[in-house]
Amino acid sequence: MRTAVVVPSWNGRRWLPGLFASLDAQTHPPDEVVVVDNGSTDGSLEWLAERGVRTIALGRNTGFAFAVNRGIEAVGAEAVALVNTDVELAPDWLERAVARLAEPDVAAVATKMVLMAAPGTIDDAGDVLRRDGVAEQRGHGRPDGPRFDAPGEVFSACAGAAVYRRAAVLDAGGFDERLFAYLEDVDLGLRLRLRGWRCVYEPVVARHARHGSDGADATPIDALVARNTVLLVAKAFPVRWLPLVAYRQAAWAWEALRERRLREHLGGLARAVPLLPAMLRERRALRRGAAVPVEEAVPARPWRGPRAGGHPESPE
Repeated sequence: MRTAVVVPSWNGRRWLPGLFASLDAQTHPPDEVVVVDNGSTDGSLEWLAERGVRTIALGRNTGFAFAVNRGIEAVGAEAVALVNTDVELAPDWLERAVARLAEPDVAAVATKMVLMAAPGTIDDAGDVLRRDGVAEQRGHGRPDGPRFDAPGEVFSACAGAAVYRRAAVLDAGGFDERLFAYLEDVDLGLRLRLRGWRCVYEPVVARHARHGSDGADATPIDALVARNTVLLVAKAFPVRWLPLVAYRQAAWAWEALRERRLREHLGGLARAVPLLPAMLRERRALRRGAAVPVEEAVPARPWRGPRAGGHPESPE
């Protein structure tokens, strides 16, 4: 299977040598490598030009979703790996991850992302979406161990280091560019699942600096997550799940108040309002094109108590 690597970049010059050294060391070298630059001003473009790396210079910060969509469109390979600039891949990362796409109903492959500063700690081992709207990073903050060495199925992949079936992503409409950054990979994962595709977990290691490649606009990360959670729910969740969503939103608001970031949180929710009509209009088309019901795509999971998510104190 021909393979392309797409790297979204925004002022990630300090990470590029490590990333490209790990790409050069791959046991399954990529057939194409494309960097999509979101208006870097730190010398990234010059570094890439000196090394003859194919680059799409967008000239401004368009966000993660827009950038990776342009990269996916620009390549011709069947398999596309999305890799953040602040990631270093194990030598067999591409070979093992791409091999999982041989399974005919697999559209995405999540990998074992560990913290670059603490490689014995999990950053993300596949994402989980709950019916209260929470998107969890499986294993985040937990020590690496045998349970994260087992291949399996997960809800969706963290697009910071994941492999996708290009045709399936394009057929699903790509990443939702209105989300800009954060949860755009979970949103795509949901749309792929509704179309009958699976996401699998392959425990091959990608070391991640975590937020080292953030290129968000002036909006704080928490505000983007708050906004995009509401938009994802409006687009896809059935009305009967709204009490769960309301409970979670109230809990988040209370937490934000206690941590003195309520203004930031409410600002994120306010940013969702202009996009809500469009998201609500898309609900019918999303359901009409679904091969599986949303109840199957987002199975019931605990939404309260220690088994509710992927935090260090929970068993998940």
